[in-house]
Amino acid sequence: MNQEFWDQRFRESGHAYGTEPNDFLRATVAKLPPGDALCLAEGGGRNAVYLAQKGHRVTAQDLSPVGLEKAQQLAQDQGVSLTCVCGDLREFKPEPESVDLVVAIWMHLEPALRALVHGRAVAALKPGGHLILEAYNPEQLRHGTGGPPNPELLITAKQLQDELQGLTWLELQETERWIEEGPFHQGQSAVVQAFGQKKAM
Repeated sequence: MNQEFWDQRFRESGHAYGTEPNDFLRATVAKLPPGDALCLAEGGGRNAVYLAQKGHRVTAQDLSPVGLEKAQQLAQDQGVSLTCVCGDLREFKPEPESVDLVVAIWMHLEPALRALVHGRAVAALKPGGHLILEAYNPEQLRHGTGGPPNPELLITAKQLQDELQGLTWLELQETERWIEEGPFHQGQSAVVQAFGQKKAM
């Protein structure tokens, strides 16, 4: 799924994944104080805008300039501000120990790139910082209610443990839940949910 795919998806009227934040993000971030947050593969901005509403200073990264335009418009509509960074995750290298929170919601990448991005995400966290991630796991292929149809792009809890070295897991599970996020994420879904904290030096 390249930039052209995502640009086309975000050009469609309305919001492809809704304007409300992801449920797991909403529940988990309530446990954290505001800080510097980085949202990877943020798309239309719903999660970044929610974090900004809660007092976080948010940088939203995405491959699609069209998606980030929607993110900026949503932020403006909600009276908050975002810093948007448009670019490919292959080249995107956040500064080490620069953020308190990394968010990756439905960030489905081919395995080698995913491992690279996960390593950079952990490096970007300040000691004691947190990561919040939700993704579809391979069982999602039985449901067909969202996410990529390619099993290589789906993620297990074991893969997250292997790729996100340096975190203490506060929550890490594969589960099923009902999702309603715009027209493309609808119905019973198989997911992996992760909430980790970077070990202090």
